[in-house]
Amino acid sequence: MFKRVSAEEAVKVIKSNDRVYIQAAAAVPQKLINAMTKRHEELRNVEVCHLHIEGEAPYANPELKDSFHVNSFFLGKNVRHTLSAGNGSYTPVFLSELPILFQKNIIDLDVVLIHVSEPDKHGYLSLGVSVEATLAAIDNATTVIAQVNKNMPRTHGAGIIHYTEIDYFVECDDEIPAINASEPTDIESTIGDYVAGLIEDRSTLQMGIGNIPNAVLTRLTNHKDLGLHTEMFSDGVIDLILSDVINGNYKKINRGRALTTFLMGSKRLYDYVDDNPFVEMRASNYTNNTAYIKQNPRMVAINSAIEVDVTGQVCADSIGSKMYSGVGGQMDFIRGATLSQGGKAIIALPSTTRKGISRIVPTLKPGAGVVTTRAHVHYVVTEYGIANLFGKTIKQRVKALVDIAHPDHREDIAKAYFELT
Repeated sequence: MFKRVSAEEAVKVIKSNDRVYIQAAAAVPQKLINAMTKRHEELRNVEVCHLHIEGEAPYANPELKDSFHVNSFFLGKNVRHTLSAGNGSYTPVFLSELPILFQKNIIDLDVVLIHVSEPDKHGYLSLGVSVEATLAAIDNATTVIAQVNKNMPRTHGAGIIHYTEIDYFVECDDEIPAINASEPTDIESTIGDYVAGLIEDRSTLQMGIGNIPNAVLTRLTNHKDLGLHTEMFSDGVIDLILSDVINGNYKKINRGRALTTFLMGSKRLYDYVDDNPFVEMRASNYTNNTAYIKQNPRMVAINSAIEVDVTGQVCADSIGSKMYSGVGGQMDFIRGATLSQGGKAIIALPSTTRKGISRIVPTLKPGAGVVTTRAHVHYVVTEYGIANLFGKTIKQRVKALVDIAHPDHREDIAKAYFELT
């Protein structure tokens, strides 16, 4: 039977040498995290595992390295420093396979910290804005501690658990972390135009959050009967759903529903998804399962990259050998889209960094990770156009990618590549 306790009382169950999983993204249970971190003087060698989380990660302070070690499945800004500081590690894993690590006991968990809605009259709670691998973590962990919040949206789908699955309840009324998108730049808007031009009516979309996805979405108002099967989405889809542009009528998987595994956005988004059956939350081994993704006709996967070499290799997780983010779900959706009937896999990125460095390169930086191979890439889009690489030879790919690089860099890129070969 669960106990209703304070955060400080609940986290006393965490012992030295335990492994703790934290629910991801905007569902971060900040009160539990803070209470756990305050115990640093009495804890040693606690491994803290998670995907990207919003908010603060005080346990990631290098000064607490004897107490906590961070194991990231996807690196965010708040824990990226742990790799160089020596108090963190990165575990490469497809988002589709993360729950499997827990289900197969490859990674055993002692405690899981979650953030849920208030229970309904039947005793069921919702995991709210993030499901990802949390269901598998709950099943695997010895102890489940829940931060129960009246502000957590009650979302539909698979992220529903009964109160009997929870050992400790900690009540709170914290606001869910809000992410407000900025206005796309002219470059991002131009990229949005090109990508939107590749999307046909009755397509099903996968895209993340950020200025380029938002720029694409604002250009789809005249499209018809689009679907949404993605790992995450933000505010940009709301108006398209309300205007019946996105209705899911021609999807094969979860027809008539917008499918995702986590959400990040403004309070408007959280209010919109609350008790909204159109939005269906599933675990990431469902949403990111290539076998399901490919069943949607005209599946369009829109992803980005840190750099792309002129043969089509995509680095999206590191800057050279320095880890920056993670594998995530890019390959899950790239492969699913390419196998879909009429599907399109798109890598969209500005031609240069903010410092003017070309992101179309002769060869990837030494140590850079290839998240998406040259054989998987179909479309690469910059503000200078679209390169369709499918079925192209290496020589043809080089020309196509040089042509969409920034004009100031094209000659140097081509020269550098041919000197290498």
